[in-house]
Amino acid sequence: MHYLITGGTGLIGSSLCQHLLTSGNDVTVLSRDRQKVYNLFSDKVKTVESLDEIDQKHAVDIVINLAGEPIANKRWSEKQKTILEKSRIDLTRNLVNWIKSLQHKPHTLISGSAVGWYGDQGAQPLTEDSAYKSDYAHELCEKWEQAALAAADDIRVCIIRTGLVLSMDGGVLQRMLLPFRLGFGCTLGDGHQFMPWIHITDIVQLIIYISQNPSATGVFNATAPHPVTNKTFTHTLAEQLHRPTFLKAPESILKLALGEMSQLLLGGQRAYPEKAKEIGYQFQYTELDNALYNLLNKP
Repeated sequence: MHYLITGGTGLIGSSLCQHLLTSGNDVTVLSRDRQKVYNLFSDKVKTVESLDEIDQKHAVDIVINLAGEPIANKRWSEKQKTILEKSRIDLTRNLVNWIKSLQHKPHTLISGSAVGWYGDQGAQPLTEDSAYKSDYAHELCEKWEQAALAAADDIRVCIIRTGLVLSMDGGVLQRMLLPFRLGFGCTLGDGHQFMPWIHITDIVQLIIYISQNPSATGVFNATAPHPVTNKTFTHTLAEQLHRPTFLKAPESILKLALGEMSQLLLGGQRAYPEKAKEIGYQFQYTELDNALYNLLNKP
């Protein structure tokens, strides 16, 4: 199979590329940073800076669209919101327009999104059929998803609503490790908000599984079967690191420090991967303590 990946140097994308290469697939990465791609994969993948560079004699079979400015890196100023939207929505629209222009089209587009699509819904169980509560994260994800779904008249389209990806190579877990190891791990607000998480191995394998399953279409929650609250996540991580955890970050302080972006930390989604289970995907890591143990004890 020939895969075209956007976001191939990101947390999920880089791991996905490695797995695809190991399985003998051809991989093309769309990136403005050829050197970064080369540093990660040497000459095992082809790098293109523009969709026009893709050789149509070697047609793309599957497009996996994971590009996007990290949502939690900076406060959500109007300037930052524009960056977030352009990196997701504009790129996806360009990708779909390119697909529509091809004589020999890929058969599948798998495009990223996030469980933030549901908005903050407290302890309400959420599946792919659940409604949403509107906030900025929802609006961003909705526009992103709709841009991808514009290709559904031409090819199979799947949307991946990703939870918190646990990996030692980046993301939320890597940022939490130092303060937790120093004994400064803390619950956020009241700690009752749910944190839908997924092990890096499962998010990569789920994407590959969906890409190779022609009957899979529509939206998929890319979250482990057992979401936990922030309080449970905090205590579980502290136990794995053999450190105490008794501190709390008050809601008022987080709102003052982060502004509107604090909703990412103080809100939550109790999301379940119903459709992934329906199509037969079997999660390798269903419980948080096992997932953290695996990651923290790797050589």
